Amino acid sequence: MTTTGVEAAPDLGAATRVRFHPLRIRPSDDDPDSVVVGRPEVGEFVELPMIGVRAVELLDGGAPIGVAEERIAADHDVELDLVDLVLALREAGLVAEVDGRPTGGARREDRPHLPWLRARHVRWLFGPAAKVAYVALVAATLATVVRRPELLPSYRDFFWTDYVGLAVLVNTVLFSGTAVLHEFSHLVAARSLDAPARIRFATRLHHLVLETDVTAIWSVPRRHRYRVYLSGLLWDSAVVCAALLVMAYARPHPLVGGLLSAVVLVIVMSMALQLHVYMRTDCYFVLLDLLRCRNLFQDGFAYARHLLRRGLHAALPGRVTPSAGDPTAVLPPHERRAVRIYALAVVAGSAVALSSFVLFGIPIVAHGAIQAGSAVLAGATGGSLLAAVDGALVLLVEGTLQAMFLVTFYRRHSRRRRARATSGQAPHAAPDPIG
Repeated sequence: MTTTGVEAAPDLGAATRVRFHPLRIRPSDDDPDSVVVGRPEVGEFVELPMIGVRAVELLDGGAPIGVAEERIAADHDVELDLVDLVLALREAGLVAEVDGRPTGGARREDRPHLPWLRARHVRWLFGPAAKVAYVALVAATLATVVRRPELLPSYRDFFWTDYVGLAVLVNTVLFSGTAVLHEFSHLVAARSLDAPARIRFATRLHHLVLETDVTAIWSVPRRHRYRVYLSGLLWDSAVVCAALLVMAYARPHPLVGGLLSAVVLVIVMSMALQLHVYMRTDCYFVLLDLLRCRNLFQDGFAYARHLLRRGLHAALPGRVTPSAGDPTAVLPPHERRAVRIYALAVVAGSAVALSSFVLFGIPIVAHGAIQAGSAVLAGATGGSLLAAVDGALVLLVEGTLQAMFLVTFYRRHSRRRRARATSGQAPHAAPDPIG
C-alpha cells in the first residue's frame, strides 16, 4: 500500500521526534542505490533511496525532524523534507510513535496462521535431499506413464460412480482438500524464509478460490521468492505423481483407484488454471518477478481503462471525459513495455473466460440445478428416492459454493472500498496474495 499527495499534518514539525517499529531492511532487487524497508509481520514495505534509510536511522535514534534534516544537509549536501517522508512511512504503518504518542498507522487486521512454525522446522523441505527425491519421483512417474498411457487423466475419471450427486460431493471435498494443501505449501515455503503468511478465501473473475497472503516475502531477495510462488505447483505435481504410481503398482481396490483417478483429474485441472496469468495465479507472480514489475495486474488494468476511456472519448467526445493521462508514463521503460503487453492479455483472457462462463458455465449450472430440483420433487411425490438424494447433493454442493462466492466477493470488495476511502497508494506496492 502506498501514499501519494499526503498533506503535512499539524502534529509534525521540526521539533517532532519519531520512533519506528522494528524494521527489516534489504537491498533493492533492481536499484543498487535503493533499499526495501518494511515490517514482514504486517506485510507493509516501501522502497527508499539510501539517503532515506539514513534519515530513518537518525529519526529512530532520537533526533528531531529538524535536526535530522540539518545533519543530512551537512553530511550529504542534500536537502530533504522529512515531514513528507514521515507522513508516508506513518501511512504505511512503519511509524510506532510520534512525540511519544502511539500512531494508528496502517496495520493488517488478520494475524498470520501457524505463527509457531519456524524456518528451521521446514527449511529441509526445500533442501538438496528434497529436490533429489522430487526429481526421482517425477522421473519414475514419467517412465511409468510412457509405458501405461491409460493412467493419464480423462474427463471420465470425474464420474467414478453412477450417482452424479455423490461424485460431485466427493470430488468437491477432494478438490477442497487438495486446494488447502496447495495453499499450505505456499505458507510453509514462506515460513521457510521466516516470512509470515495467512490463508483465506477470495474471488477471481467467477472463481471462488483459496489464496495465501505472503506479502511479507518482500523482505527477501527476488531469487528466493520463486520458492514461494512455485511451491504449490510442485506439491500438486508430487501428489499427482504419487497417485499415479500407486494406481500403477499397488493394484488398489476399484473404488480406491477411481478416487485416486478423480484426485489426479481435479489437481491437473487446478494446475492448468494456474497458467492463466491474466488472473493473479501462481504463474502470474513468477511472471511478475521475471519481468521486474511491481504490480503488473493493477498497472495492466489501469492502462486498459485508460485505453478504453480514450477510445470512448474519441467516439463520444461530448459524453465521456478524456483519460487523465497514460498511467504507465511514470513507469521505467522496461516495466512500461511489459505492462502494456500484459494489459492486452488481461483484456483478452478476461473476455474469453467471462464469455465462456456466460455461454457455457451458467447454462450448465442452471441445467444441472433444474434436473436436480426435478429429481428432488419427483422423489417427494413417489419417485426414486436415490435419485432425489442424488439431486439434493448436487443442489447442496452447488448452492453452498455459489453462496460462498457471493459472500466472499461482497466482503473483499467492501473492504477494498473502505481501504481506498481511507488511504492512497503506497511508495512501493506489494504483490497481491498468491492463489
